[in-house]
Amino acid sequence: MSQKLHKVLADQGFGSRREMERWIGAGRIIVNGEIATVGKRVDTKDVIKVDGQRLKINPVRAPRVLVMNKREGVICTRRDPRGRKTVFDDIPRIGNSRHGERWVTVGRLDVATSGLLIFTNDGALANRLMHPSTGIDREYAVRLDGLLGEEAMERLKDGVSIDGEIQRFSDVRYYDGRGNNHWYHAVLMEGRNREVRKLFHTEGRLVTRLKRVRYGPVVLPSWLKRGSVANMGVSDLVMLYDLLRMPITIPKGRSSDKTGTRSLLIPYPELDVRSAPAR
Repeated sequence: MSQKLHKVLADQGFGSRREMERWIGAGRIIVNGEIATVGKRVDTKDVIKVDGQRLKINPVRAPRVLVMNKREGVICTRRDPRGRKTVFDDIPRIGNSRHGERWVTVGRLDVATSGLLIFTNDGALANRLMHPSTGIDREYAVRLDGLLGEEAMERLKDGVSIDGEIQRFSDVRYYDGRGNNHWYHAVLMEGRNREVRKLFHTEGRLVTRLKRVRYGPVVLPSWLKRGSVANMGVSDLVMLYDLLRMPITIPKGRSSDKTGTRSLLIPYPELDVRSAPAR
């Protein structure tokens, strides 16, 4: 059975499906001696080359998920022309070749934002977690340079126009603070570029600290130090795939967690993912 080329590449861990479409558009993928085009379908008989190197399809790959407590000042790109530190400097390598298995980030955080960042070697999982139709929300701890009134919080939940689009928090609540520093928890359904900062700016408030603390059912544990990563255990993996209505294969020898593995998940409402596109 044929599949779309960008899906095959993503499932092999090269990156997200959207990123693979960009690779194809840039002419980096050759199929049967010809430059591939976006939307091309392939099967097991096709010869696929990525940047001149033949792709060896691995049909069964053990799913892995990493959770990072990202530090401020670190960027989320794989490489930086300016030589700045990236999140990939702090995670274990995966695969043995240049075009082997890769970590895929589930969403990104800008350089000034810290907190929860998820990596996986399963492109299909990353796509399902990021796609708006899945209904996964994101929660942020936000420090402002002053207090917000109840009316202001209601406006931010009702929606305000930013760059010609209506943007809103699905929830925003006061947490704690004193003086000019006050903490709020805000929840978004998508998380566009700098959306949290822009939303609070419409109420005249400056975001002085921003930290993602939850992505759907995945939470940032209090015990995970800044810049550190934690492996998601088998039990959590099974629950996450089940929540997303995705099949999962656990290789022999990984059928149970090691003693002391701590959960990275919280109870989460059941999702209706039947309409989520395959892309």
